[in-house]
Amino acid sequence: MLTDEQKKQIEIQDKLISDNIHKIKHRIVVFSGKGGVGKTTVSVNIAYGLQAKGNKTGILDADITGPNVPKMLGLSGDLLMENKRVMPKEINGVKVISIANIIPPDQPVIWRGPLRSKLLFQFLGDVEWGYLDYLVADLPPGTGDEIITMTQKMEPDLAIIVTTPQEISLVDSRRAVNMAKKMNIPKIGIIENMSGLMCPECGYRIDLFGSGGGKKQAEEMNVLYLGMLPIDTEARKMADEGKPIILENKNADISIAISNVVDIIKNMLI
Repeated sequence: MLTDEQKKQIEIQDKLISDNIHKIKHRIVVFSGKGGVGKTTVSVNIAYGLQAKGNKTGILDADITGPNVPKMLGLSGDLLMENKRVMPKEINGVKVISIANIIPPDQPVIWRGPLRSKLLFQFLGDVEWGYLDYLVADLPPGTGDEIITMTQKMEPDLAIIVTTPQEISLVDSRRAVNMAKKMNIPKIGIIENMSGLMCPECGYRIDLFGSGGGKKQAEEMNVLYLGMLPIDTEARKMADEGKPIILENKNADISIAISNVVDIIKNMLI
């Protein structure tokens, strides 16, 4: 049972979070039923796609035990405090927060759920996000504590579920869609990632993991279909070098597909 002091601290924290997130016009959570589907790549490139269309944008890396956003952005260095507020990093015009800028490189985060949730409370309430048009939160895979924390406290407008066309991924993405529904997120959309590989030599399309499963699932589950993103070897290389493909090569097939997804998102959230 909580003491009066604990209840007071929770009330203070909730007010900080509420005051902070309501300076942000639209809040988007990106998650998946399983790992390895390219969720962070999608999160980063959607955020920069939004920024490229003239929006003030931030990325919250909510994957506490596997924070990969800074790696994909080439972002390093410690976080700074100003007037008792945590100042997010900023790179190429997008604000970013991640535990990777707090802990030493390669140090594992061996924390139980409550401690991970507490850090997310701080990312939402203590970080000086300022006034943003969009905040994109890259959540860990599955349906655990971090997802519950973020969907309850962040009050997202949109949940983006990332899947591959492969049936084993679609099984897990169904769970993610159902969780988003249970958390009463107003809009839910599916992105089919890794949908086909264009041979760089002959241009022939190879469906390594199948094709069309994400669209079919969106129709079956009565949620929005946001589009499919192809496998792109240049995007993988750019991610390893800390460069979002949508910034480095706007004419790449995957960049064009992401830009189309961004347009759909903007129209959804008007």
